[in-house]
Amino acid sequence: MKKSDLAALLLLGALWGASFLFMRMGADQFGSLALAGMRAIGASICSIPLLASRRRLAEMRAHWRPIAIVGLANSALPFVLFSYAAQSLPAGLSAIFDAIAPLLVAASGWLWLGETLDAPRIGGLLIGLAGVTWLIGGTVGFGHGGGSAPWAMAACVGANVCYAFGAHYSQRRLRGVAPLSVATGSQIAAAILLLPLTVWRWPAQMPTAQAWFAMLGLAAACTSLAYVLFYRLMVRIGSTRAMTVLYLIPVFGVLWGLLFLHEAVTWTMAGGCVVILLGIALTTGLIGFGSSAQLAREDVATKEV
Repeated sequence: MKKSDLAALLLLGALWGASFLFMRMGADQFGSLALAGMRAIGASICSIPLLASRRRLAEMRAHWRPIAIVGLANSALPFVLFSYAAQSLPAGLSAIFDAIAPLLVAASGWLWLGETLDAPRIGGLLIGLAGVTWLIGGTVGFGHGGGSAPWAMAACVGANVCYAFGAHYSQRRLRGVAPLSVATGSQIAAAILLLPLTVWRWPAQMPTAQAWFAMLGLAAACTSLAYVLFYRLMVRIGSTRAMTVLYLIPVFGVLWGLLFLHEAVTWTMAGGCVVILLGIALTTGLIGFGSSAQLAREDVATKEV
């Protein structure tokens, strides 16, 4: 991998990790529905130049129904759920929960779609599940988010369930469509779906300049720019290497929360993160056991943060 590609991979991890920082900064003032809607609307506006491609427009018109479903599963619902969680949970903790998406993709493919997993990868799933259980138990025990913490953590898990569904659905219904067409079309679909809810739940008091900055960073940098960067990386270094960015998201999420919001990093968070990442590495075949789980890695290529 060239140094420029490695730098782009690190930048992408930093951007997607920063999405949890920006949601934490803006969710209280915008509210979860308005923040999610503005994120999708802003990302769609930033994506307008991508619509100049006739091929991309033709693909979006021809496949608008499945693209809209992907927009609901990979953007609209996760944006709302993570924004809701950001009102209670530290940014770093939400970012760690975001790392379970590859585990859910592999588990759902194995349990319901008949995809095969060998013993080491099944062990990876169990290790990842143990890490999530450890993280949830320890987080509730330390009182993060007060009484709303269980619901916020359930929202994080629910967002990743949406990602897993969207990954399998797009793999089967949009296999021949250019990924950037899917990403652009799904953002537009999410914006259309969330617009009425954004108007309905617009905050009575205008958000501060800091909250607006967080929303703009979330839409322009962490969504629109990040996905252009991601799909260019897929072309340059391949989907398998590009998907290693999923391992960087919780690291940067915790780092930004520590640096800018002075969030505490507990041993429970650190230990849970390490165990989850170990489980992901085994489940996706990143370490050790060949490449038969490559599909599980590539299935999350259309994941939104």
